[in-house]
Amino acid sequence: MPKYTNALVNEDSPYLQQHKHNPVNWLPWCDEAFERAKLESKAIFISIGYSSCHWCHVMEHKVFEDEIIAEHLNQHFICIKVDKEERPDIDKYYQDVHLLLNRRAGGWPTSIFCTPQNKPFFAGTYIPPESQDRQLGFNELVTIISTKISENDQKLFDNADEIQGFLKPDERPTQASEITIELTSKFIKQAVQNFEFDFGGFSSNTKFPHTSTLQALFNFSRLSLSKDDTKESQDMLFQTMDNMVLGGMYDHVDGGFCRYSVDKEWLIPHFEKMCYDNGLLISLYAEVGSYHDKELYTNIAKQSADFMMSKMMKENLFYSASDADSEDAQGKKEEGTYFVYDYKELYNKLSHFKNRDEILTSLNITQDGNFEGKNIIRFNHHDKKEWFKEVKVILSDIRATRNYPFIDKKVQTSWNAMLIKGFFDLSKSEPSYLTQAINSLEALLQKMYHDRILHHTTLIGKEPKEGAYLEDYAYLGSTLVSAYALTYDKKYLQIAQEISNKALELFYDSGRWYFSRGEFETDAEIGDGTYTSSISIMIDFLLSLGALIDDKYHTFAFKSLEYYSYKIVKSPLRTPHMSSMAIRYLLGDCIIKTSKENCSQLNAIDYPYVIKQENLQDNTFMLCKIGSCFAQSNKIEEIDNLVSTSMLT
Repeated sequence: MPKYTNALVNEDSPYLQQHKHNPVNWLPWCDEAFERAKLESKAIFISIGYSSCHWCHVMEHKVFEDEIIAEHLNQHFICIKVDKEERPDIDKYYQDVHLLLNRRAGGWPTSIFCTPQNKPFFAGTYIPPESQDRQLGFNELVTIISTKISENDQKLFDNADEIQGFLKPDERPTQASEITIELTSKFIKQAVQNFEFDFGGFSSNTKFPHTSTLQALFNFSRLSLSKDDTKESQDMLFQTMDNMVLGGMYDHVDGGFCRYSVDKEWLIPHFEKMCYDNGLLISLYAEVGSYHDKELYTNIAKQSADFMMSKMMKENLFYSASDADSEDAQGKKEEGTYFVYDYKELYNKLSHFKNRDEILTSLNITQDGNFEGKNIIRFNHHDKKEWFKEVKVILSDIRATRNYPFIDKKVQTSWNAMLIKGFFDLSKSEPSYLTQAINSLEALLQKMYHDRILHHTTLIGKEPKEGAYLEDYAYLGSTLVSAYALTYDKKYLQIAQEISNKALELFYDSGRWYFSRGEFETDAEIGDGTYTSSISIMIDFLLSLGALIDDKYHTFAFKSLEYYSYKIVKSPLRTPHMSSMAIRYLLGDCIIKTSKENCSQLNAIDYPYVIKQENLQDNTFMLCKIGSCFAQSNKIEEIDNLVSTSMLT
């Protein structure tokens, strides 16, 4: 029996369940916690994280499992645990607190200390148990804070009041800025300035996929506005996409992408695999692979989709994440244990191959290893030899003897919608994935959309409780439009319209968008961070509805772009998808009306902003802008030129 059990034992969240046996008397986010803090005049400690977070595990082991630290926390603090994926509104609010107090972005775990009245005065991320390298240790920090609170230190309380005042500024745009086609060149120039030319990506060390940046480069390269812009866009796009899948960042054995790489070569990943990363990257590799006829990219998309179906799906719904850490043979949790290979073990397993040394060299397997004495599979080029099929089975069999990393089995509306859209995008060139896309969308709607009320997250087998946020409406709406484009089933458009109207009612205010409007009123971000911003996806969604249903949705999209135009024009690279949507609005959508049978023939259109709409009359292609049609043809080979000529002149 566990030595300790706290109030988290009754929570559904897999992350909170991980902490239910800590000696810390954790409470979930609830009124009781804040009432007790006031009544007992205790400081509040809020710890925010998620189940697959490596440094969250480290802090749990080193700090929250320490009985001496726990005793001090229990005596002097009210301690609250929050799953950032379950309550992104709380997380976003306290990330803003961290930014305000530290002048830099935060991360996870997030550590917040508040007065008994729940006014924050200190924010950090991972805090080691003891002071080191000029960083105050947790032990010393909580001693100082508890003393100041018990002594009613006036300066601390005054600082907390001042901070509270800064957290709700009435932030209005400086001015509206004119958006012109030159935004594309500015975006590309800024991308070049940040590009790492050796291995791709947009930083020199730690590298994230920056999928929305790559998607914008893909879109802008198809506009053919200048030869230089097209070449630079494609060079950055291909260089990054090619290098990202050589190995490490991409898992050649199971398939699927890891969260990010800690080195410039995409070799050493942070081994967690997220639903959202894989959804967005499946879309990117599927679309670029289809348009540029790159079989490598299409295969990567297929393998990633297959991984999500085999390891991360139940009842057609997709789990949130798999952990970076896994247990070794001795039961000790270490980062990457499941994924890496021992040289001697693999050397012996390959004994029947005459070219064993060549194979090991090709896989970058060495006696010294490339990751803490072990080896991560990585190729130096994409020309895999015939032997890899058999070797891959051996590599899979070795992994099968190990403990698979912990899987967070939460189902989130926005993240599932991203992944389902990835399946729809992949089905354009690989039709076998369409059935899974439809089945998963239907399962998501049945699970999360009841009586026209959308929910954010739940577990399979349980009813959802938490209401949806802007990102849930935006991503689900975008996916419903994709479903219509491939099935011509009008029920998806009907639901999409319901979703959009509710989002406008809940989160929209004269061009400004909120991420949440409940307990925490938080602004939605326009910059693409962990994944594409919910505002830009919402504008994408509204532009599509404006073309398919009612021009009034274009008005909402325009007012949104106008509201944020100053920031877009100032730094388009910070707002990749918003920049792409601004150009989309400027140039306009091309609406192609045709039969369902003809739909699959339209995947190679150069112009990136195309909407497909059902034409019940015949099998011809009717080409339209908003409010008027400009061409009709029954020859597929004419369509691309007709679209480009009309939309770009």
